[in-house]
Amino acid sequence: MPQAIAKIDEYLRKAPVLPVLAVDDVPQAIALATALADAGLIVIEITLRTAAAVPAIAAIRAQLPHVIVSAGTVLTKADLHAVQAAGAHFAISPGATDTLLHAAESMSMPFLPGVANASDIQRGLEFGYQRFKLFPATAVGGVEALKAYAGPFASVKFCPTGGINAGNAASFLALSNVITVGGSWMVDKAALKAGNFAAIKLAAAACMGLRSV
Repeated sequence: MPQAIAKIDEYLRKAPVLPVLAVDDVPQAIALATALADAGLIVIEITLRTAAAVPAIAAIRAQLPHVIVSAGTVLTKADLHAVQAAGAHFAISPGATDTLLHAAESMSMPFLPGVANASDIQRGLEFGYQRFKLFPATAVGGVEALKAYAGPFASVKFCPTGGINAGNAASFLALSNVITVGGSWMVDKAALKAGNFAAIKLAAAACMGLRSV
């Protein structure tokens, strides 16, 4: 587990924001990952919310070797196996059952489980995890919750996701127990639909100014 924690830290420290993406097809995923990486956001999350997700992860690994691609919305053991086979660098879940945590123990791919409260964190710690996705971050207490967790969970660090945007990201990133934040605000839906990846690249570049990494 210490090796997996170190690998998660290595990945998440590469940029201040982890773009959380739902893609419609592989060409769109490649173009989107390219635009984000060109702007500095070289670590991305492809969520398993569309049928294109797993093929997109495999394509990004094959065509964009400089991009760190994670798989999000991982809910089951089958999801874990599918995204590891596709080449995901690591997997992320919105929550974490004992079944999922047990399944992740047998994987060579690092896993970032989701938590929403102190009990979730304690359960994760019992399994050896010290890095978590806080979700949905703003709905479960946001910055104030993370400040409170810093005392009893001094070894724990978070990637808060859910309700994070350009206006509040910096307040999360200022916390010592936050490695990076997850969000999708830099990918404007209209720009994505129109294939305006130049606009997306500009918005992604602005994210790099949120914190020195």
